[in-house]
Amino acid sequence: MLKIRNLESGYDKLKVLKGISLHVKSGEIVTIIGANGAGKTTLLNTITSIVKTTGGKIDLKGVDVTTASPNLIVKSGCALVPEGRQLYPSMTVKENLILGAYTLYRRREHKLALENLENIYTMFPVLKERRSQLAGTLSGGEQQMVAIGRALMSDPDLLLMDEPSMGLAPLIVKDIFRTVKKLRDKGKTILIVEQNAKAVLEIADRGYVMETGSLILEGSSEDLLDNNDVKRAYLGRDYKDFTD
Repeated sequence: MLKIRNLESGYDKLKVLKGISLHVKSGEIVTIIGANGAGKTTLLNTITSIVKTTGGKIDLKGVDVTTASPNLIVKSGCALVPEGRQLYPSMTVKENLILGAYTLYRRREHKLALENLENIYTMFPVLKERRSQLAGTLSGGEQQMVAIGRALMSDPDLLLMDEPSMGLAPLIVKDIFRTVKKLRDKGKTILIVEQNAKAVLEIADRGYVMETGSLILEGSSEDLLDNNDVKRAYLGRDYKDFTD
């Protein structure tokens, strides 16, 4: 689904990504964990061409999209759930969701857009109840549902998620990750950046550990959960007691 080789990018003269290579197979949940400032968000923004590459290659479904526009990335079947949700607070829930289907409307696929909207309402019934409510008045968990729904409106094959648990209560985090698993079970492929390492490794198939713009470790979720360095750095000193 996604293959990245020796990827480099950054901001002006600041190099952030330093030769990143990774792959995501169809039907997988793959996570990237790491501390703040490791370059995780920059990686997702580079995949979606929000940040331009300065080296390396990105293949999406076997097609080189290294220099593609953000619009073409979405058309090619890849959508991003950005960090911090980035909704339009003065627009309604429905209006925010419809924005995610702009590529469908440009192709005059209005019927498909409406079908996708109904699918989102089925997945998140509370959004149907609040479809006329301003997005800025929703709870954090509900806003995250809108952000996920907006990305799904284009019916992507690959869903990129940037810190979906940020600022949410533990029970809401469980609901969000339960939704991620359901999306995978329905055929979506998911690459998820997350600081809540324990929660995301419990649902992911594989993971990468990122530090200062480089991937320093990769493996199955089970292997990463059992790795002593990962436990010390990302799972907390009480991880063992918490899981017993």
